[in-house]
Amino acid sequence: MAIIEVSNLSKHYGNVHAVKNISFKVKENAFFALLGPNGAGKSTTIEILSTLLGKDQGTIKINGYELDTDDDAIRKHLGVVFQYNTLDKDLTVMENLELRAALYKMTKAEYLKRVETLDRLIQFQSFANQRIRHLSGGQRRKADIARALLHSPRILMLDEPTTGLDPKSRKGLWELILKLKEATKMTILLTTHYMEEVLDADHVIILHEGVIRAEDSAENLRIQYAKDTLKIVPKATLKDLLKRDKIPFRLVNQTMHIDLKNPFQGIEIVKTYKDAIETFEIVKASMDDVFLNITGERLEETL
Repeated sequence: MAIIEVSNLSKHYGNVHAVKNISFKVKENAFFALLGPNGAGKSTTIEILSTLLGKDQGTIKINGYELDTDDDAIRKHLGVVFQYNTLDKDLTVMENLELRAALYKMTKAEYLKRVETLDRLIQFQSFANQRIRHLSGGQRRKADIARALLHSPRILMLDEPTTGLDPKSRKGLWELILKLKEATKMTILLTTHYMEEVLDADHVIILHEGVIRAEDSAENLRIQYAKDTLKIVPKATLKDLLKRDKIPFRLVNQTMHIDLKNPFQGIEIVKTYKDAIETFEIVKASMDDVFLNITGERLEETL
């Protein structure tokens, strides 16, 4: 069952066509990812879905409610973590949460019970009474997520949640997101330009210049649009042997690269020519290879 349905969505900013007639569905309880560079239309899509930005055309249904008609009802089911911290920096984490609870008209008992539940998942009590401006990037992100989950939404939207974090904080936040996915069974919609962040997603859309270029699971995209590679440091005789047997290869810095249909083909090649091989490795195709083969660009080059 689809909890989010987007049909023919478009958005312009003046002469810039940021989102170009895209359509997709997000299944309930899924981990869904929009992958693409800055300017691909990811944040625009999230802002439209979260009712913060108007669309130019298209229809959107979230949990059965129609965008532009049932926006108040939609907001009750959404928790959103934006790319940049939206909490009041002069207030503590708890003061920010208390303010948010008042907006949701939660009783004190409901609020305290929910904070206790969230702390078991997110573990923010150690800095709960510190002002937001004094927190590290990773701590701010935890506070953002706690704020987004305070009203027990069915859908959590994360717009580039690890932007600006150091590698250790990124790793910790990513472990938290996967933990939340398992513990809460929420639908999670993520936007990111980091390849590794979509590997655990149930469904991935590659968004480029406002257009959906491909969509499937990360593994199926990898299989369909990229190839594993056998990398060999050869002995002198290998080049002639491969040419004799019509096995295509390319030389990269004195290393032979052979594209594979599957990893087992690489094992067979190594067994066949082992006496002419110094060392080897089988390298699994990456999502960066997928992006390159679909768009003609490497993702990191477009950022």
